[in-house]
Amino acid sequence: MHNGTPSTMDFLETCRSHVDAELDRRITSGSTSERLQEAIRYSVLGGGKRIRPALCLAAASALGQSIDAALVPACAIELIHAYSLVHDDLPAMDNDELRRGRPTTHIAFDEASAILAGDALQAMAFEWLAETPHIDAPARLAMIQELAWASGHSGMVGGQAIDLESVGQNLSLAQLERMHRHKTGALIEASVRIGALSATGVSEQSLTSLTRYAQALGLAFQVQDDLLDIEGDTETIGKPQGSDAARAKPTYPALLGLTGAREHLAALLDSALESLRGFGPEADPLRAMADYVVARTY
Repeated sequence: MHNGTPSTMDFLETCRSHVDAELDRRITSGSTSERLQEAIRYSVLGGGKRIRPALCLAAASALGQSIDAALVPACAIELIHAYSLVHDDLPAMDNDELRRGRPTTHIAFDEASAILAGDALQAMAFEWLAETPHIDAPARLAMIQELAWASGHSGMVGGQAIDLESVGQNLSLAQLERMHRHKTGALIEASVRIGALSATGVSEQSLTSLTRYAQALGLAFQVQDDLLDIEGDTETIGKPQGSDAARAKPTYPALLGLTGAREHLAALLDSALESLRGFGPEADPLRAMADYVVARTY
């Protein structure tokens, strides 16, 4: 596995450094409320692995595009991810008080500020995509469509709705994967596809292969999340351990058992890597990211 090797961690750290610097530079002013500005910065700049932006940048790199050219789209994706976490943590949703080892936004500020910060982040993401430099208008429009689909009722929000409706229910594997293809997988898929769209003249064949990679990886990400909820600890994962079980949420280990969930995770990793067979060493960051996602401990 590539996970944890210097090259993998160097790539992740390079991506995180570039993304954090751009986020910090761009989220500096513009809000009519100082408190709202503080809540936005708290929600976005309080750490995070930046996996989705890294996948965006890795997909661009796999097609010969520079990281800098795809940086703004990568940051826009992270804004959507941050907004989703802020709203997901709210009392009306998961009612979490800890995120990334810190108080969640509604605890650090208040519920109204958290809701408004999430609203602002969502709008900001599309504003940034619309004005992305060095990418032509048709590609920007395609990126906006990708992110809108992935984050809306047909994607992430729809998956969150299914998640809330499924508490206490026994789902089949097909039902569980349908939920997670939307709730978790849609934004991961969009991250890879938006990175690919930043490259000039991306072929349909390459885009299809990268989409298959992202779909397998999106499910693998959730399987590992479910395993960490059982096997991780609060200090390491940065949120309460066992919170899914406490809420009677349907999970892969609950359905398949720990051994079955690990076997399913390995199969998804194999599927993701197989999708990259037609790419050369330029796709090694994507391969390394797949290994990292399934072996991460937080």
